Amino acid sequence: MPYAPCPMPYAGSVPDLSEKGYICTCKVHKHATFKTASAIPINVKNRSKSEDLQRMSGDLRSDLIAAAKHFYDRGWMAGTAGNLSARLPDGSFWITASGRQKGQLTASDFIRMSLDGVIVEQPVPDSRPSAETSIHVAVYNCFPDAKACYHVHSIEANLVSRLVAGDAVPLPAIEMLKGLGVWEENPQVAIPLFTNYLEVPKIAKEICEYFAVSSPSVPALLIRDHGITVWADSPAAAYNYVEIVEYIFRYTLAARQLNLDLKC
Repeated sequence: MPYAPCPMPYAGSVPDLSEKGYICTCKVHKHATFKTASAIPINVKNRSKSEDLQRMSGDLRSDLIAAAKHFYDRGWMAGTAGNLSARLPDGSFWITASGRQKGQLTASDFIRMSLDGVIVEQPVPDSRPSAETSIHVAVYNCFPDAKACYHVHSIEANLVSRLVAGDAVPLPAIEMLKGLGVWEENPQVAIPLFTNYLEVPKIAKEICEYFAVSSPSVPALLIRDHGITVWADSPAAAYNYVEIVEYIFRYTLAARQLNLDLKC
């Protein structure tokens, strides 16, 4: 397939994004295309390996704090809802502590966890990991290339989860799907939909079981009456994916109100 310059500009403003490039998930740049469960769109333009290593060796909590403030301002992390995490080179990850107001996070509002769900570092002794840490552990174990996992609670995501009775939500074939790595003519794409159990580890278990046998069409999942979870190769890309998925959900609801044929 011939390659050409990417026609899609960066969607959304990302904190601390390098001026040398933008995050993109298109096949034009030869990125991974989800043929296997471990495939994550990897996409960094005009950034050297040394710059990547420098970014990874820095404190990723600053990226999470900026993203949480933005999502809080959008109404996607109201109160203490939602959780964000970013993975360190040793495999452990920082995740928001339980009960923290997402619009006012500081570096002490995070806990470092292992991929086994064990606390590695706890800046505040009496803090607890997010109640949904098991979902992040499941995502990182299912997708070894993932370096960030963002989970937000929006009204639109909850409403969209009610539009179908099955275990997947078809996504409309609109331009914004390219931002999730879907470069096809009239694509047939769906986001997996999981039951919202009171015991979060049960949700995580079903996520692991699903992705053990099914490859994702997009780097996102939806929990009914709960919210979306996205994963990516960097905090900046995860930030972008959240905005794109939420845009698609707003479009879906608006189209329903206008009785439009979404042609999913």
